Amino acid sequence: MSSTPSLEELPPIAQPDDELQYFETHAPPANIAQLSLEVRDFIAHHHAAHRRVVLVSSGGTTVPLENQTVRFIDNFSAGTRGATSAEYFLEAGYAVVFLHRQFSLLPYSRHYSHSTNCFLDYLSEWGRIGEGEDAAEGGDVVVKQKYRQQMLDVLRKYRRAKENKTLLLLPYTTVTSYLFLLREVAMRMQVLGSEGLFYLAAAVSDFFVPPDRMAEHKIQSGDIPGAAGEDNHAAAAVAPGPRGKKLVIDLDPVPKFLNRLVEGWAPNAMIISFKLETDSAILLYKCRQALERYNHQLVIGNLLSTRKFEVVFVDNKKNENWIRVPEAKEGEEQLEIESLIVPEVVRRHNQSIGGASIHRF
Repeated sequence: MSSTPSLEELPPIAQPDDELQYFETHAPPANIAQLSLEVRDFIAHHHAAHRRVVLVSSGGTTVPLENQTVRFIDNFSAGTRGATSAEYFLEAGYAVVFLHRQFSLLPYSRHYSHSTNCFLDYLSEWGRIGEGEDAAEGGDVVVKQKYRQQMLDVLRKYRRAKENKTLLLLPYTTVTSYLFLLREVAMRMQVLGSEGLFYLAAAVSDFFVPPDRMAEHKIQSGDIPGAAGEDNHAAAAVAPGPRGKKLVIDLDPVPKFLNRLVEGWAPNAMIISFKLETDSAILLYKCRQALERYNHQLVIGNLLSTRKFEVVFVDNKKNENWIRVPEAKEGEEQLEIESLIVPEVVRRHNQSIGGASIHRF
């Protein structure tokens, strides 16, 4: 274990003007104090047990267009990579802080979510006599025979994580709530030194609407008597267009907080970011650019069309290594690419802290 000061002993971090302004002009999540205490206790418990902790961020962030939010900008991320990776980190002996978009996929329950497999399809009724309206009631709900072993394996892993308190769920919705929680967890994780790991798989918004330019009420698509000019200052407004009304949105760039994470919030941790692109010609360039700009250890690049089958590891020594899922043979289940990504991340984390072993239950 590296010798690092406690959170209370750490000096204040000098923050750039754009970061200070962002946090000063946005309200933190209402429950951030309670969540901070949960994070503190979680990290203290595993730090005392000499167990590594990884923050896995997952899902997409929203950008509200109104203070009383009805309309917002979102992205397609369901949190598959983050939720899947969290399971493999738990199997590798890490404790996981799972910073996830509310209602996105979660570790273990992801196997039976509506977007993958409806859990009701796995169930049957035992003891029911007859079919249709004439069937006798009073049967018990059971898992269908062909799914029992799979569900039992998932259940046991989930129970082990709960019993050993190795999984902490922290929900967010907006890009602002995500950033406040990321900063809070990072500051709490400073006591871990190099045994802290950040696996930033969330799809974080690049743009936002500043609070002083945000509409108070729902942006109206039609004319409202007495409301003309009410929100003329807003960053999102309805304006005349060639084919009727159109919505005009003026967004500001979100400050690049990855630089603050690397230099100030978690200076001794290993930090891994993800880069998703749709154009293969620029993927490696964008990965290298991120490493040069933010000076962290690793970028995992992937293309939208092939993200479930191949990724590229680009590190700060200019190495590029592709990981590809082997084609499944007939009758075999397709490997999850996260089952290959996470062991390679763990191997690199081992190297970065001198090959120390991980405590497992």
